[in-house]
Amino acid sequence: MRGILHILRRFLPPYKKYVFLSFFFNILTAVLNVFSLATIIPILQVLFKVKSGTYEFIPWRGSDTSLIDVALNNANWYVTQLIETHGSSFTLMMLAVVLIVMTLLKTSSAYFGSFFIVPVKTGVVKDMRDRLNDKILVLPLGFFTEERKGDILARISGDVNEVENSVMSSLDMLFKNPVLILIYLITMIILSWQLTLFVMVVLPIMGFVMGRVGRTLKRSSFEAQNKWGELMSQVEETLSGLRVIKAFNAEEKISRRFHEGSHTFRRMSNRISRRQYLAHPMSEFLGTITIAIVLWFGGSLILQGDGMIDAATFIYYLTIFYSILNPAKEFSRASYAVQRGLASMERIDKILEAENSIKEIDHPRETHFNDTIEYRDVWFRYGSDWVIKGVNLKIEKGKTVALVGQSGSGKSTLADLLPRFYDIEGGGIYIDGVNIKEMALYDLRSLMGNVNQEPILFNDTFFNNIAFGVQSATEEQVIEAAKIANAHEFIMATEKGYQTNIGDRGGKLSGGQRQRVSIARAVLRNPEILIFDEATSSLDTDSERLVQEALDNLTKNRTTLVIAHRLSTIKNADMIHVLNEGEIVESGQHAHLYALGGYYTKLCDMQGDLIE
Repeated sequence: MRGILHILRRFLPPYKKYVFLSFFFNILTAVLNVFSLATIIPILQVLFKVKSGTYEFIPWRGSDTSLIDVALNNANWYVTQLIETHGSSFTLMMLAVVLIVMTLLKTSSAYFGSFFIVPVKTGVVKDMRDRLNDKILVLPLGFFTEERKGDILARISGDVNEVENSVMSSLDMLFKNPVLILIYLITMIILSWQLTLFVMVVLPIMGFVMGRVGRTLKRSSFEAQNKWGELMSQVEETLSGLRVIKAFNAEEKISRRFHEGSHTFRRMSNRISRRQYLAHPMSEFLGTITIAIVLWFGGSLILQGDGMIDAATFIYYLTIFYSILNPAKEFSRASYAVQRGLASMERIDKILEAENSIKEIDHPRETHFNDTIEYRDVWFRYGSDWVIKGVNLKIEKGKTVALVGQSGSGKSTLADLLPRFYDIEGGGIYIDGVNIKEMALYDLRSLMGNVNQEPILFNDTFFNNIAFGVQSATEEQVIEAAKIANAHEFIMATEKGYQTNIGDRGGKLSGGQRQRVSIARAVLRNPEILIFDEATSSLDTDSERLVQEALDNLTKNRTTLVIAHRLSTIKNADMIHVLNEGEIVESGQHAHLYALGGYYTKLCDMQGDLIE
């Protein structure tokens, strides 16, 4: 119960109106049910002539008798008068009509109680998905290096669905069943406090037995959901690596790995479902035992003949008691399902409650770039080993600065620190003398455009991919950007031109075409600072020439930070910094560095395509 309340406190406030309406109609349902079932007493008395005494009408006001006793007396008086006036058959028919009308009102209010809870269920689940998606967007890249994509997908799909199917589907348990139980219990106390006291001793014992059975369900469900996340990760890896899997004839290996995980998940699911299915027969069996005990005790009170309760009232009491058993059993069954949902909610909360290490100050400074970008004694590490070690470098406005070095030397990391994809652990990065940590993230990243080694495109049209992140871009602007990126011709050669869908991750395009679309996107954004992360390293010669020409068009009169793999692409850079194991070991222009005969010269000679 505590877990459900914790979820509702976070997600329920926008839907208070619907909760109130549902709560109101649930109370009305319980009250109407009590009065509709109360017609059983006079019906039994008419049928079996259980009571043949005479009654006198008692005024509703000014009487010393309790209101409940007055109501019961006057109801009996009215039934007696009706029998004397119109006969027993007519009276029985009128009581049946009253029962039908009361049942109609009760079922209508029950419908409206459920009607108004539906927007709450669907709204909470929608908000949960929205918050997950929004949290994924704001979390730093470092968070996702520790998490598997498939597991995150499993949380936003499978785990949210589990919460919807268990916790949200059990809202009736929270908003209806407690109300029904309370009102029925009050009615039972009014009818016979002695019998109700006995029942209050028996029911907790049955509830304790039910609670013992479901205690391990949450832990088992948590393990099963983790296994499901592993399976989704395997599927995501399979889809991403199909080319490699087929090339290395590894289909059987991947299939076997998935089948093993799927079999383990099946065994977990079997265990959980069997325990869950145990809830209904166990609750029914325990409910029958409880009714049998109450029958014995209530029957003993009637047989004693001390007037505590008569036979007709006892049957009404049993009907109310049976009515209280149904919501109680639903409560116990729902508790099983809720345990699965709470286990899924724990996995969801690992994302929702994850701390964002990239903090923004309350009053950021205005962001401008008129002079220089400066790294001052910058230190950074992903885990325990330092990746960047005391780096100092300056990038002047309008200049092209290249970072070169072997894989793992820290080039890409150094570039990722500028837009604060990660936060440094020592030193500072400054733009015109202002620490980037004092700037708003949106304003800081608005200064920059990225072109990555692996073009990141979306399953959308050429137009929407190029206009990505630029509001109200016109067709003329998109076309002009594509021309600068040498992309216009191959785009127009497609069936629908700029409205052609490029497929998942741009799968319908070649590597060079994808890269030129990525460059066109950067051109359209028109950033003050460009970051190129080995933008041509994976291309063939012809594609590289076209992409390099597009890059040259893009970098004219712009501040550019280039991470270079092919050194032939940066020989005209204004400044080249050579990194080795997280440190800048050489700096200068190409001719100067090559003449030194040091680390840069070795890199050039290893490639064999860069002389002079």
